[in-house]
Amino acid sequence: MPRGRVNVLQPATSSVSTGNTPATAPAPTSPGSQAVRAALTTAAAGLLVGLDTGLIAEALGFIGRDFHASARMQEWIVSVLMVGALLGSLGAGVFSRRFGRKLTLGTATLLIGLGALLCATAGMIGQILLGRFLIGMAIGICTFTAPLYISELTTGVMRGTMVSTFSMLQSAGILLGYLAGGIFSGGGHWRLMVGLPVIPAAVLCVGCVFLPASPSWLAARGRFEEARRVLRSLRGDEEMADRELDNIRHELGEGRPVGGFALLRSKPYFRRSVALGVGLQVMQQLTGINVVLYYAPKILEGAHFGTSAAAWATVLVGVINAVIGVVAVYMVSRWGRRPLLAASCIIMAAALAVAAVIEGLHLQGTGATFSLMGALLVFVAGFGMGAGPLVWTLCSEIQPIEGRDFGVACSTLANWGMDWGVSNTFLSIVAVAGAGWTFAGFSALNVAFLLFTLLLVPETRNVPLEVIEQHLEAGRPLREIGR
Repeated sequence: MPRGRVNVLQPATSSVSTGNTPATAPAPTSPGSQAVRAALTTAAAGLLVGLDTGLIAEALGFIGRDFHASARMQEWIVSVLMVGALLGSLGAGVFSRRFGRKLTLGTATLLIGLGALLCATAGMIGQILLGRFLIGMAIGICTFTAPLYISELTTGVMRGTMVSTFSMLQSAGILLGYLAGGIFSGGGHWRLMVGLPVIPAAVLCVGCVFLPASPSWLAARGRFEEARRVLRSLRGDEEMADRELDNIRHELGEGRPVGGFALLRSKPYFRRSVALGVGLQVMQQLTGINVVLYYAPKILEGAHFGTSAAAWATVLVGVINAVIGVVAVYMVSRWGRRPLLAASCIIMAAALAVAAVIEGLHLQGTGATFSLMGALLVFVAGFGMGAGPLVWTLCSEIQPIEGRDFGVACSTLANWGMDWGVSNTFLSIVAVAGAGWTFAGFSALNVAFLLFTLLLVPETRNVPLEVIEQHLEAGRPLREIGR
């Protein structure tokens, strides 16, 4: 990753305000209420991320028709977003470290609004590509910043639930995109579809103004008293806040090497945490989820659904995704990370195996058509209950504070790089190998994800970030750093 040193501990040389100030906030009406409100506002970025996924799935066919785009060009219309997300996630680490999580998130909302306007007013396909590239940059920034920001605002008890809310709202955004597609598909009003993100982007941009600074970010900049005030506001308990700040200061240490690449060279435990984060994000994309979400209408049209029927059947995919996302918020904090992730992999592998048989044997008739639809719905449900929310949660939990920006940036970069690779080749692979073998391949990859989970993934439920870091530094096996 072409990045410079990550000086997350370098003290600020001035008290000039940045996008994270004022750092103080009014006293909460109840303990933790400020943290919940701030985390929910931040998690709303997931709505914007999901909305674009749902909208492009429905709008792609109409854009291809109006601009006479080939299948290859349609792949690029989808995948140029991932190119932007790669660059966005890469730059987000630097920008977030320098200016803070709050200003970084606000900047992303502005980019999404601008990109959506470019797409909605496009007179040529190049303008659509530019708009989607800008949206991709913003989404890369959001997926880096939001889970990290939430994990730093919340305590171990609520952390899993709040980070999972980001994924839940992402699922809700996908559903809204599919619904917009179903409503506008009859008239082919794709410009209205792709312009919709302007509205929630503007609302979230205003909401960012009222967010507090990240206490960890303030402490890393040497602004300890500001960090203390924010923690007291977020926790509603001065003693708890002071203890948490003491833990943060202890983990920051004095005079320790803090560059991301320097840490990779000098700290074996940091290499392990970065590798685990990257591995989790790569495996998440290899489940095949974004293939289904981006290309659901095309897959269903290939299964003999009409264009309008495929659009509304895709809405059902979004409904399942959103409902399971809500359920997952409660399951994560009650059942733990490892059991849910393992169950998720098993369900996804089985569902795609069924889809592979139906497509591979070229089964026809109403029964086969609705069986394929059912398999896709079960697959989406399996992803939503585990692999979707938990990967982002784990990646925000396992990185040590001194290299957290760098570690999360590496895993987010891996996510979007693999997303680009899968999405940019799916239609071409299906054309060569057929849908049956393609689904079979993704089923096998989900089995590999199951083995990865059982061998390497830790259980971090209700474990403070500082304890996870201590276990990591002590050299415990990765699957044991949470307990």
